[in-house]
Formats: sequence, structure tokens, C-alpha cells
Amino acid sequence: MLNSKGFDLWADGYDKTVGISDEESTYPFAGYKEVLGRIFKAIMETTNAVVLDIGFGTGTLTTKLYEQGCSIYGQDFSARMIALASEKMPNAHLYQGDFSKGLVEPLQNRHYDYIVATYSLHHLTDAQKSVFLTELRDHLKENGKIMIGDVAFETRKDLERCRLAAGDAWDDEEIYFVAEELRKDLPGLSFIQVSDCAGILMLDR
Repeated sequence: MLNSKGFDLWADGYDKTVGISDEESTYPFAGYKEVLGRIFKAIMETTNAVVLDIGFGTGTLTTKLYEQGCSIYGQDFSARMIALASEKMPNAHLYQGDFSKGLVEPLQNRHYDYIVATYSLHHLTDAQKSVFLTELRDHLKENGKIMIGDVAFETRKDLERCRLAAGDAWDDEEIYFVAEELRKDLPGLSFIQVSDCAGILMLDR
């Protein structure tokens, strides 16, 4: 599992790495562009949406939203990622912080139309995911929505099928989403499978 320094070193080549995996339809980023595209399209249904992005990285998704008039807030633990994203979104409100410890204080004092997390929350255990998503839900506006795009599956059987296909490329340190298991703590959780290894999880207020 990468720490903040690891992400700092990876930051400049991150988008290229993701793009190659997506274009080749290989684990772990097969379906990446479609996942982000679907989330973008959903958010565009709300004019000038206020969006919080957890683990925004280089700002691949949030930059597009920013350019369409959304108010962008974000938390990431890599200083280099924040620097790269800030160049693209000079008026965004971006904060450094480890989301395994929850939201940083400046982000706790607001409510959002959408809270998104793309390819970031798999660093949390399932117990941490449930606690954090419950916390995030409290920061949604009325009719707000959490949207998570990640390596994710409906069932454990689906995950195991992907793991076998990925072979040695599979990262045992990542804790991927299994929707049916998370519903024990988050009964309103819905899920759409986008590729063999990617999906979108959604949670309403």
C-alpha cells in the first residue's frame, strides 16, 4: 500500500498509468474512464453543484466539474497531488489530510450536493469504510448523493473471479468494495458494475 510519500512520487505519472490500464481493459483500471464519465454526467444534472472529492489525486474528475461551474472541495494526503490539482483548479478548496482519520476540520463545516471518491477508499478496511461513509452521509445536503467509483463488486464471488483473472497483478494489500457485504451497515447502498473490475456505489442522504 502506498503511503503519502509514495503517492507524491507517483503523482506526475499517475494519469498515464491509469490510462494505459484502462485502454488495455486490464485490472485494476479497466472501465476507469466510463466510471468517471458516469459520475460526471450524474453531477451535471445539478446546476453549479457543490462537490466534495475524497482522495482527488491529480484532479482528473474534479477539474472537469470545476470547468463546468461546480464548487470544488477536496481532501487528499499527497502534497504533490494537491499541487498538481491546484494548478488546474486555482479557486478550489483543497486540503491535505488522511481520510482514514475522517474529514479535516474545514470540510466538516459544510454540506455538499455530491461527495465523490474515485479509486481512493480501497485503502480503508470494510469497518473503516462503513464508519467513514456514515460520517460523509451526514455532510450531504437534502437529496444529496455519495458516489464512489472504484475496483468494486456486487459479491465476494465476483471479486474472486477477478482476482483469479488478474493473477500476479492482483494487489492483496488493497481492500476492494463488495457491495452485498457493505449493505449490512449501509442498507441503502446501490451498485452498478461497469467493467469486470470496476463499479459505482451510491448512497443517498
